Amino acid sequence: MTTLRWRVTEETGRLRNVVISYQIVHYLVEDCDRMSVKAFELVPAVERALLMGDKARINIECIECCGKNLYVGTNDCFIYHFLLEEKTTSKEKLTFSVQKQQHKYLGLKKPVSELKAASALNRLIVLCDNTIMLVNMLNLDPVQSGAKIKGVVTFTVNENPVNGDPFCVELGVISVKRRTIQIYMVYEDRVQIVKELATPEQPSAVRLDGYFLCLALTTQYIIVNYSTGASQDLFPFDTEEKKPIVKRIGREEFLLAGPGGLGMFATAAGISQRAPVHWSENVIGAAICFPYVVALDEGFVTVHSMLDQQLKQTLPFRDGHIMQDFEGKVILATMKEVYVLVPLPLERQILDLLASQRVEEAIVLVEGAQRNIPKEKFLVMYRRILQQAGFIQFGQLQFLEAKDSFSKGQLDARELISLYPLLLPSTSTFTRSHPPLHEFADLNHLTQGDQEKITKCKRFLINYLKEIRSTEVANGYKEDVDTALLKLYAEADHESLLDLLVSENFCLLVDSAPWLEKHKKYFALGLLYHCNSQDDAAVQLWVRIVKGELQDTTRPDLYEYVVDFLSFCSSQELVWKYADWALQKNQKVGVQIFTRRPVDEEKAGKLNPDDVIKYLHKYSQAVTQYLEHLVLDRKIQKEKFHTHLAVLYLDEVLKLHSQSDQHSEELNTARAKLRSLLQQSCLYRVQLVLGKIKDTNLNLECAILYGKLEEHDKALHILVHQLKDFQAAEDYCSWNSEGRDLSYRQKLFHMLLAVYMDPAVANDTLVMAAVDLLNNHAEVFDAVRVLRLVPGNWSIQLLCPFLRGAMRENMHSKRMSQVALGLAKSENAIYKHEKLKYKGLINLSEKKGCQLCHSTFSEPECVCYPNGILVHIHCAAKRNRDSASKQHFTNPQNHT
Repeated sequence: MTTLRWRVTEETGRLRNVVISYQIVHYLVEDCDRMSVKAFELVPAVERALLMGDKARINIECIECCGKNLYVGTNDCFIYHFLLEEKTTSKEKLTFSVQKQQHKYLGLKKPVSELKAASALNRLIVLCDNTIMLVNMLNLDPVQSGAKIKGVVTFTVNENPVNGDPFCVELGVISVKRRTIQIYMVYEDRVQIVKELATPEQPSAVRLDGYFLCLALTTQYIIVNYSTGASQDLFPFDTEEKKPIVKRIGREEFLLAGPGGLGMFATAAGISQRAPVHWSENVIGAAICFPYVVALDEGFVTVHSMLDQQLKQTLPFRDGHIMQDFEGKVILATMKEVYVLVPLPLERQILDLLASQRVEEAIVLVEGAQRNIPKEKFLVMYRRILQQAGFIQFGQLQFLEAKDSFSKGQLDARELISLYPLLLPSTSTFTRSHPPLHEFADLNHLTQGDQEKITKCKRFLINYLKEIRSTEVANGYKEDVDTALLKLYAEADHESLLDLLVSENFCLLVDSAPWLEKHKKYFALGLLYHCNSQDDAAVQLWVRIVKGELQDTTRPDLYEYVVDFLSFCSSQELVWKYADWALQKNQKVGVQIFTRRPVDEEKAGKLNPDDVIKYLHKYSQAVTQYLEHLVLDRKIQKEKFHTHLAVLYLDEVLKLHSQSDQHSEELNTARAKLRSLLQQSCLYRVQLVLGKIKDTNLNLECAILYGKLEEHDKALHILVHQLKDFQAAEDYCSWNSEGRDLSYRQKLFHMLLAVYMDPAVANDTLVMAAVDLLNNHAEVFDAVRVLRLVPGNWSIQLLCPFLRGAMRENMHSKRMSQVALGLAKSENAIYKHEKLKYKGLINLSEKKGCQLCHSTFSEPECVCYPNGILVHIHCAAKRNRDSASKQHFTNPQNHT
């Protein structure tokens, strides 16, 4: 069995060989294949024959690439210059055409250790024999000024220079001096040292970004700010045991070879903002080609994603010892040959991932590549990839993930609807995207006819369309979305079908109506007609359902719904067309067509109450309800409506009175309604109603009518002597005097007392009624008049409540009068005070004297002139007769 030997490091630092069988390796490779993606192709660039011909001892020591210019340094102190031209074959494969420009021997008989291009200076920075020298990039001739830096172990170029001079290159140099780092400025023909920095241990690798140096020391990695001298330890690493790797990957961020085969990311602040990648223990080189980390070991090139840290690709590459990245190109070299690791187009990588249904990896990849793609191009690509990902997830019945991808990708919902047969309207002009977003012909193809899966897919589409129909995503094709949603609702007998139709919608009638008929959704079809301003068709359909001609149990109360619909219908023609049907079925409900109508219709002259009453004449119950609506609810103050309602009430009472028991509940209710109207309304024709009621035994109603005519004696006579209802007599006095002054109320109660105490019909019952009246309403009566009327043989104890009430009322009236008088006096005082304030206050005392006679004031009366001078009244009169005084004193005011 074939075996492989891997070298691993234990925590104790000891090395041991682990033998892994070919079968285990096979399983591991298969697992990696499931995670792999073809991100790069290894393409030969400079072959052995072109570089060294038949010279077997020449080895490649270093490489540098600047644009199309490739420079190779060899162990025999030569620099080779090649021109790399990219070419694409007919099979769309990238190849390189290489032309050797020239080569130059440096004359030091030592290997060329490092090369760095400084295109702004047209110089190539060369490290050979621990000496940095400058050569011309074109002809490779050394600069004659002798600009050199000696004693150099290795160096790095600052790709984020702090010097603002574009014709200057900053170098970080590890000196052969122990524990020393030097910073140089390299110009076209000279070099200048600007900083020398001591390190705690001997450095072996360095990268420079701005003021920050990332150093690999003997036992650890550190970050040093060469401007301030501040340093930050990162993590331990034994550089004597393994080759350190320090790569700048971005502004103030570095990639380092860490312990345990980890590629560690570190910022200048000493923290890691990315998870590490796990590469080989024996990695000897690394490069960055975003979003990938490419690593080189003894036999392979491995590609890890910086986004999810997974191994994406493994390429066999034997004898490799150099890997560098130059402006997006990754170049590798063996001792004899040079290769270019060519990244495949990002879209192709993503499509490969999607083709293998690795959706999450594809999305992570495209999101991670955002910074390297122009914004507009990225948005177009990103949305399309999300849409494709969504269909893959949809095909796997991962509905939540699919909905998220569709939403983020702003999918044209018709792409999804088109998978469902017959859901798109027949008038839709939609055609699927090209190239296609998925491989499915339709829903049956996707589900292989599995009805359970089809049901789940339809349920998903309902939720998705319901969510997006009111968003900007649906703009431009709302008719297609709403029509599809209606069809799904109808097919699934979904409760939201009615909600869709009663809200604003864009369902197409020509497609939706047949579908609703097919699924026997007749009530919903009526709503659809209403949405399309076809109310007549809607009501006609609903009437057929109520009549039983069509079967639809959606609304058990459909009759009431139709009545309510007609009550708010603006078409009078439609109202009159179906009013008879509604009233014939149920007058009490049907009349609501007229009673629930908006009040402003009458003001606009659209529906005249007189016309409605005339129309309802043949429906007695309905016309009564309509008049109640006008009189009691809307409180319309028109005599004809009040009289008509009173007559209808009376006719109903008389009809019930003649047909049933006088104490039936129905009759009592009817009489109560009649009495209430007779009492509360003042607009009906009293004489007309009284003429209809006189010859009946409706004595209480008759008494109410006499009260309306101010014939209170007749009313009270009926109540006391015919009905013998003393409580009703008292109530009569109360409601008849409601809203009137005290004298009118007093008059009615005295009239009732007089009826009780009429000597012609005197009896004990009336006497007791009179006593109760006095005792219960003592505050209404004039006590003096009552005492004159009361027989002398009545005891004080009998009238005690009345006397107490009368005294209390008398005292209350007296006190209220006193309060009113006091308030009036207070108001008068306030008025006088305000009047004095308006006139102005004069401070007058016996110490003040008249300005004319100079005598003091003995009376609280004086004349005040506008200039504030006070004089006696008689002095002012005398002075006013003198014409000379008028020049000094004008417009006097008399004050008391």
